[in-house]
Amino acid sequence: MKKARLIYNPSSGREIVRRRLPDILDLMESAGYETSCHATKGPEDATKEAARAVSRGYDLIVAAGGDGTIYEVVNGMAGQKARPALGIIPCGTTNDLARAIGIPKSISRSCDVIKRGKKKRIDLGKINNRYFINIAGGGYLTNLTYEVPSKLKTMMGQLAYYMKGLEKLPSLHPIRVKMENRKEVLLDEEIMIFLIANSRSVGGFEKLAPQADLSDGKLDVIVVKKANIAEIIRLATLAMRGDHIKDPLIAYFQTDYLKATTSSGEQVQLNLDGELGGQLPCVVEALPGHIELFVP
Repeated sequence: MKKARLIYNPSSGREIVRRRLPDILDLMESAGYETSCHATKGPEDATKEAARAVSRGYDLIVAAGGDGTIYEVVNGMAGQKARPALGIIPCGTTNDLARAIGIPKSISRSCDVIKRGKKKRIDLGKINNRYFINIAGGGYLTNLTYEVPSKLKTMMGQLAYYMKGLEKLPSLHPIRVKMENRKEVLLDEEIMIFLIANSRSVGGFEKLAPQADLSDGKLDVIVVKKANIAEIIRLATLAMRGDHIKDPLIAYFQTDYLKATTSSGEQVQLNLDGELGGQLPCVVEALPGHIELFVP
């Protein structure tokens, strides 16, 4: 029998994984995996455990939790030479990656995805010395995901992010950012925020990067240029329908390499899959087919 390591966040989804753990282990056994589990205990614990699971020769690693848990697990796997397949049980607030791939939020149905055995190689993004599987970003609005208290996310779900976003809008101000690929400067101006997407689903917006493909070897870059509050709200409304990319305040392009720097003198935080990811400057690369993922 093959071996699987379940790495789960015990507080995700109103502690649903902790409550359903016997069911999950039973479902995994019926899928042909002898499964052991590890409950995360703090920041980067999932990364360390994923690296241990790789070194111990597990055939499968299952990440159960939100996008942050998946991010940590991926960072424990991505730098290893031999990487096992990755399964996902989505139990977070937004579950962007699972939504993009079509993995159901139901625990039993997401385990069925693993049981059916269909796998697909997908790209990763590498930014400086970290990896992301769905989204990287910079600018003041990207701080939302780690500024929202976990208790508020548990109580209010996605609405907690929108409330925090409205609270931050009056304090937003532009930053000067230069972006270039290996051949030319793509942008050098004041902007409000930039996002580097691997999939179409970002922050609950299912069409934020409408041309993104998890397996095309490229990353999709969305930049909101200098704008006022009214313009930002208008762009957010357009983004719900995927109509924002034609707006003159949006720069949208695809690349497999990007260097981003700032001359504004400010510290610009980076957000990777909803977690703190260092600061500008950064170099971003697409890693084609770097992770094998169970998909519907």
